[in-house]
Amino acid sequence: MTGVLTGNVAVVAAGAKNLGGLISTTLAEDGANILVHYNSDASADDADKTVAAARAAGVEAVKFQADLTDPANVARMFDTAYDAFGRVDIAVNTVGKVLRKPILDTTEDEYDAMFDINSKAAFFFLREAGRRLNEGGRIVTIVTSLLAAFTDGYATYAGAKSPVEHFTRAAAKEFADRGITVNSVAPGPMDTPFFYPQETPERVEFHKSQALGGRLTRIDDIAPLVEFLVSEGGWITGQTIFANGGYTTR
Repeated sequence: MTGVLTGNVAVVAAGAKNLGGLISTTLAEDGANILVHYNSDASADDADKTVAAARAAGVEAVKFQADLTDPANVARMFDTAYDAFGRVDIAVNTVGKVLRKPILDTTEDEYDAMFDINSKAAFFFLREAGRRLNEGGRIVTIVTSLLAAFTDGYATYAGAKSPVEHFTRAAAKEFADRGITVNSVAPGPMDTPFFYPQETPERVEFHKSQALGGRLTRIDDIAPLVEFLVSEGGWITGQTIFANGGYTTR
């Protein structure tokens, strides 16, 4: 698909490392100029590496640091992309935070943080993307396959991601007259540093056993799907696509 996005501009929220980093570099290799968002100072080096990789692919790239739970920062992020590139065509939100904790032990602060990061930031990302994207634009948000699971421990994580499905459907309808597609992608438990602190070794093995090939979802299982949705998949909108090796379905 090299070159299929030449001339486009993509904003990738949490685009410095792990899945977001791979999406950033994949879209860059397809010809898109990239804004790489990151949140904490600890990710600054990763953002620099991702920007460098994008530039090595022959496109322009900038980094942007902010806490996207503040809607003003989401607006500034899109402003930064416009200042750098003069347009935005693609918006991919990979922002998320995982917590596995029983309801009885969950604090109000934990609840608020989970909904701010997984739900509020996603809503205002969609709002700004809808305001800023060119006609024919593409929006993708990463959610979770736990939306189709019946399990314990992830009440605030899956609960905070579940509204994004409804945000996606509403946005797909509201932005349709401008040809903008809006979709969510729901990976299975992913082989990234965010997953393992939440689980025991025994539960990790159980999660692996539920998917094709007895393994976790990998970031390179998901990035090509996002790549397709923002390029050739223009007839898909308003959907939540479960990409998890059969881990869950509905």
